[in-house]
Amino acid sequence: MTENSPILEVKNLKKYFPIEKGILRRVVGNVKAVDDLSFHIHAGKTLGLVGESGSGKTTVGHCVIRAYDITDGEIIFRPNDKDVELGHLSRKELRPYRKHMQMIFQDPYSSLDPRKTVFDIISEPLRINKTHSGKALENRVRELLELVGLEVKYMKRYPHAFSGGQRQRLGIARALALNPKVIICDEAVSALDVSVQAQIINLLVDLQKEFGLTYLFIAHDLSVIEHISDEVMVMYVGRVMEYADTQELFRNPKHPYTEALMKSIPIPDPDRPLLDEDEVVGELPDPANPPTGCYFHPRCKYAQQICREKTPPLMQVGDNHTSACHFADELELQGLII
Repeated sequence: MTENSPILEVKNLKKYFPIEKGILRRVVGNVKAVDDLSFHIHAGKTLGLVGESGSGKTTVGHCVIRAYDITDGEIIFRPNDKDVELGHLSRKELRPYRKHMQMIFQDPYSSLDPRKTVFDIISEPLRINKTHSGKALENRVRELLELVGLEVKYMKRYPHAFSGGQRQRLGIARALALNPKVIICDEAVSALDVSVQAQIINLLVDLQKEFGLTYLFIAHDLSVIEHISDEVMVMYVGRVMEYADTQELFRNPKHPYTEALMKSIPIPDPDRPLLDEDEVVGELPDPANPPTGCYFHPRCKYAQQICREKTPPLMQVGDNHTSACHFADELELQGLII
């Protein structure tokens, strides 16, 4: 691993879910949840992964952490001084690397066992990995609670006694227990009120600065992504539509889908129409039967014949900026000044 090597590098990742029919469970097709996805994240940075619900974002997170077996591709992890290809390791071979990569889940209500106390929940990874015991275990749980802004006196309480924001803090404390290098935040704030979202995002930013954490931050809300991310990857039906530095993406989007996502950000203006005439309408296509050519063309106001016939490659359109649009160099798309 060189100084400039990313801590996490994903190459040509594919995850297909087979469609089975009949008594014999014959495979008649595949749901292409993730289709030839590549990205990297440098240590201490945040990659924002954004797209509508159903675009494959959560599947990417589950593949990276190997909660799902992948169909094809490589997941190269560099927790120390050597490269480890996680994509095809067995469950037993993965075990030493689990502690270096943790996940914060979307729903703070269902991600915590209601039958366990706060102490049991946070201490579980420490006990499973046999890193702490006795008084040292209790002291570590106390330390983690203080890190996420919760009082130590809550250790013997059960999850039902906490608000959504507090439960998500417990989830963050659990994820931090083993001092991971990479944390996958799967819609970590989408189930929370707006004011609580800001508190959790600020907490994640502070923890990143203090411990040098690396985040893959999955969300459908570009306003959240803009606040926390160093780079942004836009997904649509399992594919990358655009990839760029955060400020570059918001100032100068190069894909119509990115522009559409930006237009969906709520603006506190009572005179603004609820739906622009040229705003994108319709639903995501079926990933088991996607459109020909560019997957976005049925909803794209800029679409031409080539978009219906030919799949656009992910092309370089600027410094560290790529776009999968045939007309990326020609379109004048509307961004947001940040």
